[in-house]
Amino acid sequence: MRARLPLVFVLITVMIDAMGIGIIIPVMPMLIMEIEGGTLSNAALWGGLMASSFAVMQFLFGPLIGNLSDRFGRRPVLLISLAVMAADYLVMALAGSMWLLLLGRIVGGIAGATHATAAAFIADTSTPEKRGAGFGLVSAAFGLGFVMGPVIGGLLGDLGPRAPFWAAAALATANLILGLIVLPESLTPETRRAFSIKRANPFGALTQIRAHPALPRLLTVLLLAQLAFNVYPAIWAYYTQASFDWDPAMIGVSLAAFGICMAVVQGGLIGRIIAKIGERHTVRLGLVFAVTAFLVLGLVTNGWLALAFVPVAAIAAMTVPALHAIMSRDTAANAQGELQGLFSSTNALAMILSPLVMTWVFALATRPGGPVFLPGAPFLAALALCLVALLLFQARPTPARTYDTAGRFPP
Repeated sequence: MRARLPLVFVLITVMIDAMGIGIIIPVMPMLIMEIEGGTLSNAALWGGLMASSFAVMQFLFGPLIGNLSDRFGRRPVLLISLAVMAADYLVMALAGSMWLLLLGRIVGGIAGATHATAAAFIADTSTPEKRGAGFGLVSAAFGLGFVMGPVIGGLLGDLGPRAPFWAAAALATANLILGLIVLPESLTPETRRAFSIKRANPFGALTQIRAHPALPRLLTVLLLAQLAFNVYPAIWAYYTQASFDWDPAMIGVSLAAFGICMAVVQGGLIGRIIAKIGERHTVRLGLVFAVTAFLVLGLVTNGWLALAFVPVAAIAAMTVPALHAIMSRDTAANAQGELQGLFSSTNALAMILSPLVMTWVFALATRPGGPVFLPGAPFLAALALCLVALLLFQARPTPARTYDTAGRFPP
């Protein structure tokens, strides 16, 4: 059992990283209004800024922290990140100004960018034939944290908007103590390499799109879809409070239900759908489900009806894996890693932009004295993005071109 404790520590660290995203969502509207004293519309704008700042830091520092772990080892990177995360939660629990709260989200985004380091630890300590199972455990831990975060945040939110931050700080501190005791260094001196800032450049993948002239259209479809789908974490807490007067506990439970439905769709349902109707029809069907869900959520006035459409919204998420499959199939085997980098960069860009856009739309549609009160307006904006994505996907594709032996398109 003791031999498995390092793995337990790494999985808990990944789970805490994922929880850090969701644990504060149910209480964020209350906390911002408590600190700022403004309206829910203004709170949404601050919330969008903090969510985007968190995503920007994850995008910028993920490759940097991964490269630091290749130079200095997995143990110091994981332990220092946990210590910073625990301190960051304490700062946010005590924050008395919006700028301090924003700084907390920025620091939290940096400290939480350790997913790649955790995966590297698994690779270091697993045999090649068992790495797949190890990476599966990392993904499962992240999914569990994503589901548990909103539930814990919502339930603790009934004790006050700062309670989830105290709980997250305690959990991170307890895991840090466990890591100090049980975590060995998995990177041997022989396998360490010198740090290079060029290899830690997060914009490197985006610059490679020129090498794939057949992909820009599909990557644009992917970006539009991800901008639309990110409306849920960006706006759900504000939308449900404004539309249905839900408390943090109900917000947390509804987000957990969405996470579970997503896991069911992506874990088992999508493979069967693609096998039955093919990848292109799956993309179309997913976007149609998205348009349906966004239309209902944009106009509905009954909270239980909104909750009933959570499975429909989750089914729409099969759009993204099907797009990935199409692009991966049309890319040479020796360019798959570069393609994965493009996927990651596109997803990161959507996570940065969507909270800013969606909370701005929400603020416009709910501001006091405004011409209309429509909390579901961000979902209607997401509907429009999905319609554009569907039209672009239906457009005549660029004729296929053949890769040369080096994985490049010929002139």
